[in-house]
Amino acid sequence: MTDLPLALVTGASRGIGAAVAHQLAPTHRLLLGGRDADALAALAKELPGAKPWPVELTDPASLADAVADISSLDVLVHSAGVARLGRIEDASASAWRDNFEVNTLAVVELTRRLLPALRAARGHVVVINSGAGLNARPGWSPYAASKFAVRAFADALREEEPEIRVTSVYPGRTDTEMQQEIFAGEGREYDTSHLLKPDSVATAVVTAVSATPDAHPTEIILRPR
Repeated sequence: MTDLPLALVTGASRGIGAAVAHQLAPTHRLLLGGRDADALAALAKELPGAKPWPVELTDPASLADAVADISSLDVLVHSAGVARLGRIEDASASAWRDNFEVNTLAVVELTRRLLPALRAARGHVVVINSGAGLNARPGWSPYAASKFAVRAFADALREEEPEIRVTSVYPGRTDTEMQQEIFAGEGREYDTSHLLKPDSVATAVVTAVSATPDAHPTEIILRPR
């Protein structure tokens, strides 16, 4: 296992992040990032070569300590995220801050601190964005703005770091706990028949990561059939 490339997946305790971890496990050593230490420890027991990496991504001091021992990193998957929705006239400043803190600034800061390790491995950064990062819908403005911002970050990183591959993945609505909360907020019964499966998004991530060295998959857009 020590010869396998190293991948760090944030938001690994559930949803898309957990699905990505499962699909990367056969070919990578894993650091499982998230807030829920117990859930990460349970997942690590299922995956050979995986270790929990519990950290509060919005806490700069904790983040600095957590990355201190990572000298080389082959894959960084940003899957952690929140969705605080609302119309512009109603959404509070705290909703905007929460979205930007987790969906944008945490991605920026973690990547920035890991740039030396990514450069050393000529690594690959995958940002799990959203359909909202391509189209801003009414009632979604705080979330969409944070996803547009992280899209710009990924585009800039790709240009500034030519030795690092950077892929933005834009899934449509996916069957996750976050989506259940969104449906509830919309006053709708939860229906998975028109939702992507987390494994489908994870397959797209693995496809990007396993691309041949001459190829740079820059964007992947997924929609439910």
